[in-house]
Amino acid sequence: MSDNSIALLFIKAPIKGKVKSRLAATVGEEAALELYKRFVLDTIETVEKSGHALRICYHPPDSGKIVSDWLGQKNYAMPQEGDDLGARMENAFSRVFSEGFPGAVLIGSDIPDLPSAVFQEAFESLARSNAVIGQAADGGYYLIGFNRGSFFPRVFHGIAWSTNTVFRETMAILKGALLRVHIAPERRDVDTLDDLRDLFERNRGTAFDKSRTMAYLIRHRERLFP
Repeated sequence: MSDNSIALLFIKAPIKGKVKSRLAATVGEEAALELYKRFVLDTIETVEKSGHALRICYHPPDSGKIVSDWLGQKNYAMPQEGDDLGARMENAFSRVFSEGFPGAVLIGSDIPDLPSAVFQEAFESLARSNAVIGQAADGGYYLIGFNRGSFFPRVFHGIAWSTNTVFRETMAILKGALLRVHIAPERRDVDTLDDLRDLFERNRGTAFDKSRTMAYLIRHRERLFP
């Protein structure tokens, strides 16, 4: 896949009480917000190191100033547009393909330790596959990508979003369309305190140990993990 392919990073505006609600129920809204900011920044760093173009897709669509005040202007940003998550993802792919990008991989911001190797593998797989998808441990997916010529918008239609059947339903559509699909390694989203603890434990002594996320967890370990 050409180096001219693009990464689509889906984020929410950093507004207290509006991000990581399940995590906030246990660690508090302020800590959830601070962690979310670090998740996003660590993910951006991973994408930037890959050398691919980056498009930050933010939600809600009227939060552009909040996002630009936070991240600055170096990363081109655009609002997520659509009535549900599926429509917003479909529209994001359609937009970058209409701009001429030959391939695109969309990721979320719930796996801040996503290895650069997994991300790069997703792009490279599009040279021999029509699509790529990465299953999340909770039954959803954390990554999805297409070539411009094999983009299949129907994959975003009729899905029961935020349920444990999202990956299964999506794969059924992809297989029904006879698309060649590369499946990336399964990863665990960080949505709950148990997920956060797992993130902390699995990254002790790794390269991610020096990340913004881990620095926060180490500093607040006693309060977060009593």
